[in-house]
Amino acid sequence: MRDSVALLHATRRDVERGPGSRGTQQQHARGKLTARERLDLLFDAGSFHEVERFRRHRATGFGLEHRRPHTDGVVTGWGTVHGRTVFAYAHDFRIFGGSLGEAHATKIHKIMDMAVSAGAPLVSLNDGAGARIQEGVLALAGYGGIFRRNTRASGVIPQIAVMLGPCAGGAAYSPALNDFVFMVRGTAQMFITGPDVVHSVTGEEITHEGLGGADVHGRVSGVAGFVHDDEAECLDEVRHLLSLLPSNNRELPPAYPCDDPVERTNDGLVDLVPADGSRPYDMRAVIREVVDEGEWLETHEGWATSVLCGLTRLDGQTVGIVASQPTSLAGVLDIHAAEKAARFVSVCDAFSIPLVTLVDVPGFLPGVDQEHGGIIRHGAKLLYAYCNATVPRISVVLRKAYGGAYIVMDSQSIGADATYAWPANEIAVMGAEGAANVVFRREIAAAEDPEETRARLVKEYRAELMHPYYAAERGLVDDVIDPAETRSTLVEALRALRAKHADLPSRKHGNPPT
Repeated sequence: MRDSVALLHATRRDVERGPGSRGTQQQHARGKLTARERLDLLFDAGSFHEVERFRRHRATGFGLEHRRPHTDGVVTGWGTVHGRTVFAYAHDFRIFGGSLGEAHATKIHKIMDMAVSAGAPLVSLNDGAGARIQEGVLALAGYGGIFRRNTRASGVIPQIAVMLGPCAGGAAYSPALNDFVFMVRGTAQMFITGPDVVHSVTGEEITHEGLGGADVHGRVSGVAGFVHDDEAECLDEVRHLLSLLPSNNRELPPAYPCDDPVERTNDGLVDLVPADGSRPYDMRAVIREVVDEGEWLETHEGWATSVLCGLTRLDGQTVGIVASQPTSLAGVLDIHAAEKAARFVSVCDAFSIPLVTLVDVPGFLPGVDQEHGGIIRHGAKLLYAYCNATVPRISVVLRKAYGGAYIVMDSQSIGADATYAWPANEIAVMGAEGAANVVFRREIAAAEDPEETRARLVKEYRAELMHPYYAAERGLVDDVIDPAETRSTLVEALRALRAKHADLPSRKHGNPPT
């Protein structure tokens, strides 16, 4: 028995070393860590438990029968992050380039099933060359099993994909089915067809980074929610995100003691936000002033920048914030902004994260490109997401809220539980100038001095229909609050709504706009 135990430990050490120092050196030369080094950064020290470390493939042909390394190119298991159980798998690029074969896929299927059964988050550390060509259709079937499990786990457990190397073809679809996607600049790429195929089909010349690099997906496509410069920083942010999320859809997000006083006033907001609705300001500064300790984890920071989405805490409780961003396109909603916010609202609702919406929106972005690109159905995605959400929902109108964008940004009419407005707010169908031009068009045209008449009528329209208390007088705003009271107002409302329960009509599933 002692000899058997000694052999076991020696074999374990061989498995953990992997294919040898040369492969590790090559991985480091590419600016990348090994699978086990990444897992060490993700999990609490000493907490990782590996599953199926001795698994080998059983394929033959093309010399595979002579190359049967342990793990088959993927490390799977569970551990703790901030003391809470998390499951993970990590491609080992040193073995078959991290490509997916039958045994490789079976290991991933097992750990995904375990994560759902245990009700714990799943993190995938992706650094693979796609399907293992030598195994043919078995590799493709392996991807199918992953996609099916991703879909069934959606809204049940948090799924986080971390892109740390090249992921092409089928390897790119599983991350797209996850709740959050992280990418590292310079080493991670995602695309369905690589540059060579693109060139052969379309004649376009492009690099791997230019086609599917981190900045492309962080700023252009919107595939990546978080982009980082190095793996250590990236994985530390993954740990931070996990600290804000519940383990599954049957639990509430973790709460932490809050040293930031609930009654802390936000006196600086009066000077931070100009009363003039045409002057920009950074909504991030408003958020950091209001939330606990200025904490703010923003998703899709570089994409669809006219709306902000992110997680934070109020009174120690996790909260999702959707907010207009006046420094980008004056905070309008366009196709991408509506899509970004809709996805975020759905994720928060799936995992019982209350929503706070900070509104300063002049409307939807006009233009032929927007209309032809489907702004109607993309805007409807956000409308559907809010109307379908059953978590506590609070909205605050800071300055302006015009037209359909006012309705879509979680107005009381679509189900917001509590609605507030600052004392300089303007809630209306459109701005006073545009409204006067429509309503008083003939009167202005017939006047001896059209400009003087327009100015007078704009002033009258604003005084009659756009004064700060118009919506409050009609019950569309619950209260008009001093900006300095924003934090305490939000916290007290969230406390009151913490036990909110809302039932949706019985149905197989809804049919959201696509």
